[in-house]
Amino acid sequence: MIDHIDPKSPVPIYRQIIDSICRGVAAGTLSPGDRLPSVRELAARLLVNPNTVARVYRDLERDGLLETRRGTGTFISSHAASLAQGERRRLVRERLAEAARDIRAFGLSTEEALDLLREALGDRREERKD
Repeated sequence: MIDHIDPKSPVPIYRQIIDSICRGVAAGTLSPGDRLPSVRELAARLLVNPNTVARVYRDLERDGLLETRRGTGTFISSHAASLAQGERRRLVRERLAEAARDIRAFGLSTEEALDLLREALGDRREERKD
């Protein structure tokens, strides 16, 4: 789940916490019905203001990813599984956009970039016969 945040990151703490929860749902490490730490527990663990965590939980509940059950806590919602597919695509798209910027900056061709992607995916095929 959420183990740490990077206070030196240009990404706001609020966004880091949201991304961490969304990444957990998308990766399957957080499943529907899983209980999240209380606002105070998570704030203490991350050394952040409890209001920041409360805002994260409130916004993710509004988006349908979390549900709060009075007296028992905050949980990953039963709708999270269907939301996870879109979240996985969004996260991968963001990472690929970052990689594309690097590819252009380093002057690599599309074929070179695709070869590197295939290699990273473990899908390196024999050299193509043109």
